Amino acid sequence: MRRLGGTAVRRWGAAVIASTAAVSVALPVSTAQAAGGPSGISAKGAYLLDNSANKQLWAKAADTKRPMASTTKLMTAVVVLDSRGLNLSKKVTVKQSYIDYVARVGGSKADLKKGDKLTVKQLLYGLMLPSGCDAAMALADTFGTGDTTAKRTKSFISQMNKKASALGMTKTHYDTFDGISYGGQNYTTPRDMAKLARHALGNSTLSTVVKSVDTVQKAPAANGRTRTYSWNNTNRLLGSYSGAIGIKTGTGTAPGRCLVFAAKRNGRTVVGVILNAPKRYPDAKKMLDWAFNSSTTVKWRQLPKGAQQD
Repeated sequence: MRRLGGTAVRRWGAAVIASTAAVSVALPVSTAQAAGGPSGISAKGAYLLDNSANKQLWAKAADTKRPMASTTKLMTAVVVLDSRGLNLSKKVTVKQSYIDYVARVGGSKADLKKGDKLTVKQLLYGLMLPSGCDAAMALADTFGTGDTTAKRTKSFISQMNKKASALGMTKTHYDTFDGISYGGQNYTTPRDMAKLARHALGNSTLSTVVKSVDTVQKAPAANGRTRTYSWNNTNRLLGSYSGAIGIKTGTGTAPGRCLVFAAKRNGRTVVGVILNAPKRYPDAKKMLDWAFNSSTTVKWRQLPKGAQQD
């Protein structure tokens, strides 16, 4: 979600991304972790988790509640994927209300077209890569209960809160399915978000989606032809940092720049959370380098002109 200045950057169409290789040099533990944690982290809240051992590595204001912008969509995806009797191939018809909603709130979008029929799995790509608020609404409307879209999306948000409780996210609350909050009751903590990320990475479908740098999806269009959706991942850690495998960006006026991320090296997976960071990608690099005891040379992947920013 990108709401800075009240505008959204539009994206629909083909694009080609050149991923950049990263170079990693191992350092002695005494050098990489001499300070007891990564230094110079700009984020107001941050957390590092050894995902394999489920062990905290480092934290900064780990239990302070903060708004989390579009990292909210990670829970949206989890609720969908944890649904009983899930059919990833189920077709969802895009409604005009999804398009109108995104235009009204000024959110980032997958640029879904009215009448197109996308599968649940395709909508997950549209949700997580370009951070589509339209895709989020489509999923909430499909997996919620009730006789109207408003009731269904409201019930879906209730499911998000129930899932947070089940995962032990005691300081998290959702009032939105996409991170655009008007009630001010959409918040989490770095520790809670790390719990969600760890759970999310345990789902093979979601782990495949979130590590995708880009994707091309074809869907039956309303005019009887085939629509091609080309989406780029807003997470610039992917294709830039060696071993990066996700997970989700978020940007907003109150939340600032947020990032839930993960990387895997030598069979070890590290999960990180950054809330409200002026320099979220440099922060993520420092945190991962510290966790992996390495010094990584990075050339940041640039999103194509016109791609969604989040």
